Amino acid sequence: MSRPATFVPPPGARAYSLRTARGEFAVVDAPVAAGVEPRGTALLLPGFTGSKEDFNPLHLPLAERGYRTVAVDGRGQYESDGPPDDESAYTQEELARDVLAQAEAVGQPVHLLGHSLGGQISRAAVLIDHAPFRSLTLMSSGPAQISASQQERVKLLRDALAVMGMPEVWDAIQAMETPEETDTPSLDGGLDARDDLRRRWLLTKPAQLLATGRQLCTEPDRVAELAAVPLPFHVLSGSLDDTWPLPLLDDMALRLKARRTVVEGAEHSPNTDRPLATARALAGFWDDGTAGT
Repeated sequence: MSRPATFVPPPGARAYSLRTARGEFAVVDAPVAAGVEPRGTALLLPGFTGSKEDFNPLHLPLAERGYRTVAVDGRGQYESDGPPDDESAYTQEELARDVLAQAEAVGQPVHLLGHSLGGQISRAAVLIDHAPFRSLTLMSSGPAQISASQQERVKLLRDALAVMGMPEVWDAIQAMETPEETDTPSLDGGLDARDDLRRRWLLTKPAQLLATGRQLCTEPDRVAELAAVPLPFHVLSGSLDDTWPLPLLDDMALRLKARRTVVEGAEHSPNTDRPLATARALAGFWDDGTAGT
């Protein structure tokens, strides 16, 4: 049986290990479409329990708009290695410095996009050094900690990881409603899709999940700090999001003087819920002269 399209790089894209000053990171790298004038490069960071494959639906439409896109597994995420038990390797600063190294290896400056947890890591990277970046897009990623209901669900996940192995936790997750923040975008492909999701879960390091889950539940509001950075910002979300309710995202966009996009018909993962509309919004922002073009 074939693998689901969402876990296979799109035509023309290449999956490989990106060598950086801070180690190797698994990426899917999609070039600009043939015959299209190159307009820039974007570095894409996935969310909690996610991976680079979550951006597969965006690569081709963005390539057709002139953008090379490089989606990356963070340290300890899916196919990027990391220690299984040492949470100190996954502090937000460590992960942010990984992003700076990835941008340097890809070839800076790049447009930076972070989905959910990836948005908070992206923000931390920009606050350390904004020079490698042309713009920052926060996709379904809010100003501070996740909502109370999502915090409770992440806590349940962390409690389970403390007493069970990854295979047992996976089985438990499948037996209950998965929290939105720890959910994976729905995939077509039946058993093959489920097998891929299980493999991704089993390869992700427990310490990474524990450390980043704690970050999601305790993240402070750093919007004022970010607003002082001289970059164009974009706040993009679906029209429904329980992890960071839309009024919080609207207010954050105002505080950042950011472009605000709401993708109708999408929820926490507009990259997979409505990829064409999401790609149009991203390319439109990056095309804008204020985004460094």
